[in-house]
Amino acid sequence: MAAYASVISLKHTIKRLLNSSEILLLPPSPEIIESASNELQSLRKTLIRLDRGSKSSSRKKINALDEQIREAVCKLEDLLESHLSNQILSQSEEEITEDGIQFSIDLQESEHEILCLVEALKEMELDYIKELDNPEVEEEEDDDGDELVVSTRIDSCGNESKMIGLSDKFLEIKDRLKRVDGLHLVTPITGMAGIGKTTLANEIFCDLDISEQFDLRAWVAVSRKWQLKEILLAILAQVDADMVEMIMDEEVKNIGDYLKESLKGKRHLIVLDDVWDKQVWDELKNSLFKDDNNGGKILITTRLDQVGRGASNPVSGIVKMRLLNKEESWDLLREKVFGEELCPYQLEKIGMKIAEKCEGLPLMIVAVANLLRGEERNPEYWNDVVEKKNSVFMDAYGAISKVLYPSFEYLAQVLRPCFLYMGVFPQGYEILKSKVVIMWAAEGFPEPLGWQTANDYSEQCLRALIYNNLVLLRNGSTTWNFTSSGVKSCLVHTSVWHVCRREAKRNKFFHILDKCGDDLEDGIEGQRRLSIHNNILFGIKDVHNLIEDSCASTARSLLCFGPYCRYQVPVCFGLRMLRVLDALTIRFYEFPIEVVKLVQLRYLGLTCDGNLPSSISKLWNLQFLIVFRHLSIKPFEAPSYMPMEIWDMKELKHLQIMGSDLRDPCGASLPNLSTLLDVSALSCREAVFEAIPNLRKLGVQIESEPDAAEPLSFLDRISNLKKLQILKCVVVNPDIMSALLLPPDPLPTSLSVLKKLHLGGLGYSWEHMSVIGSLPNLEVLKLRCYAFQGPTWIIEEKRFPKLGYLVIEDTDLVQWEVREGGCPKLYSLSIKHCHLLEEIHGRFGHNIGKIEVVDSNPSVETCLKQIINAYYSQLEFYDPSICFHYSWVDKKLKS
Repeated sequence: MAAYASVISLKHTIKRLLNSSEILLLPPSPEIIESASNELQSLRKTLIRLDRGSKSSSRKKINALDEQIREAVCKLEDLLESHLSNQILSQSEEEITEDGIQFSIDLQESEHEILCLVEALKEMELDYIKELDNPEVEEEEDDDGDELVVSTRIDSCGNESKMIGLSDKFLEIKDRLKRVDGLHLVTPITGMAGIGKTTLANEIFCDLDISEQFDLRAWVAVSRKWQLKEILLAILAQVDADMVEMIMDEEVKNIGDYLKESLKGKRHLIVLDDVWDKQVWDELKNSLFKDDNNGGKILITTRLDQVGRGASNPVSGIVKMRLLNKEESWDLLREKVFGEELCPYQLEKIGMKIAEKCEGLPLMIVAVANLLRGEERNPEYWNDVVEKKNSVFMDAYGAISKVLYPSFEYLAQVLRPCFLYMGVFPQGYEILKSKVVIMWAAEGFPEPLGWQTANDYSEQCLRALIYNNLVLLRNGSTTWNFTSSGVKSCLVHTSVWHVCRREAKRNKFFHILDKCGDDLEDGIEGQRRLSIHNNILFGIKDVHNLIEDSCASTARSLLCFGPYCRYQVPVCFGLRMLRVLDALTIRFYEFPIEVVKLVQLRYLGLTCDGNLPSSISKLWNLQFLIVFRHLSIKPFEAPSYMPMEIWDMKELKHLQIMGSDLRDPCGASLPNLSTLLDVSALSCREAVFEAIPNLRKLGVQIESEPDAAEPLSFLDRISNLKKLQILKCVVVNPDIMSALLLPPDPLPTSLSVLKKLHLGGLGYSWEHMSVIGSLPNLEVLKLRCYAFQGPTWIIEEKRFPKLGYLVIEDTDLVQWEVREGGCPKLYSLSIKHCHLLEEIHGRFGHNIGKIEVVDSNPSVETCLKQIINAYYSQLEFYDPSICFHYSWVDKKLKS
């Protein structure tokens, strides 16, 4: 619901206004702001109640009220922020008072209008509560009275089309069902909507071996609206059909007892399809399987990983569905279009391209195939489909949106704006976790609890979207630890992206500009967020004027995600209410001075070659400042520093100015700064570290000049950063064999909270790794470009107690040994470009789940396979992903 995002946004603005040390609210402004704040707090609690409401109630009136609330909140926000901006701009040249007050804000002339909007919101809230307390029952489209929510597959087996692809998952599940160890009572199949969970479960259900293995089988389609009694009766209808009418009016407990007795001593398979609530299994288990499983097996399909994990044994876990590969996608499309007919050879290559554009989602492939089946089967038409010159793909996205939409509708209010925001990125865009979480924080979506930071809560929300299978992990990312930051990057499947875009348009959440056409004006008026997918549009006068005329007083975000533009274009700096300006994909020759008039900015991302002006401090509200350089490679020259005024920007949380360092603070501090990136050793002075006591993430790039002395001596001073959790230290032009880079201790042992460490080009001896191995909370370690050098690395017992993710890349390591008890929780191991590595000894603990070797000595493959066979082959639940890739053979060899 859009109202929730608007309420949180304004609530965040008001909170910062009330708590700012730089703003003085003149009477009666504090009372005016407090009245609005109180109503927003109450309204937020009311809107969240929708999450606890009945799924069977109609939401038509709720949705209408939600839109009214959104519009009223936006009007209130525009009114407050326009006055705030005008008064701040008019006072921006005045001197700061001795007590630090920079601006005086008077809202008296707007008091009546503000209070009227607050009163209107109170009335809307009462109407909203009334609808929540007295919901209208939603009419079912296919209501057959007392019909049970059951879909038996026993009689339909053989009539359904065969499953194509996913043979690995089919065999994995069959193997689980055959085991009699007691740990595989429940096998949950999880994955996004349309990925083939139900089809796979049906293939298992109808398999001849499975039908012979079980005496009884039952299939129940559960869905979001369920009752335990109906589920029990649905199972009974397939186990003892004659008893259903006789026992239908009995209490749930009696039905459960009778069914339990009917299943006793018989091998049975029960499929619970499309489960949305973990309570389904909890209640069914208490009714039927509380004492023992009676030789039964349960197969659950669900879109929600948390439901699957809640039902499965922690040891056996869930079966996570995957998207189809290119070959499987084409096989499915060909089967659905041609059936038993042969595909004409002139359509094969084009058909493969069409299948590939479906991105491995079976539901999408079938939808496209259904449309192709009724059209001309010639290369010209199919080429138009590939190039999207006709409506086939858009029609298919529309056809499957009804299946995908419930995943969005199921989301809690707090997650909906986070999910919709994923749609501002271009289709198929690789979304970096580090970027999206700070953008959410700048937008004010996630409202963290008292003990959480905005970034931590944003990461938690991203993981929730991943576990809801609305956001997919990119290769190289992993969720090896629920609380870890193992997620590096992610993406949104194009079919889901279209749902994002449709819902965003309906809720006026964002507007995308990607081309210049007759429909350019459609929907742009009054938008809060503009996402530009073609930066050249700024250079078209009509488009530039349309943006500023339509959104000058409403746009809060301007997001430039088009392909990188090497030449400067006139970005719309006239959108004076902007909070988020991301123009990293546009090159500016100098810092655009117009930016300093955007006094509401919280996030600023630019690419420019000029220096940061001292007037940057006028952006009193700025929390995230990112400036890239067009040319990242430059010769040795005099150090470049940020302006001294940067220390006046007390709200800064994230500072990343490529090629510039912090000056001595001279007693000033940045108490909120948690991230400092792309600085050199010049910023790592004791006075600087003392002025940023709450730093959690530090990225240092060292340029080792030929005459530099002790370039890494700053590492001793890192111990001042008591809250540091992430450290990246890279020598960008290392002299690998230099002995000058070896300090006595590479890292202080006092970094007890450090979780992630990325080192490159340092040239340490492996003997110094013992210091890192003793860090008690280290979870991620990346060693690249001779971070350490020497032929032998031995990991002793009890070293790296929490390490889950290890990367070793580009080193002269020859022998590596992990002794008993070392790296006990290692989950992911990546070895890249280690051409000299010949021997690996030891083992990695029982948690290892992913091993990747890229362009390294082939003997590494031999050693790893020997370790796996020697130590892990007897472990029943050990099934890691192991991949060896060599560019000289250009293929992946899986073990």
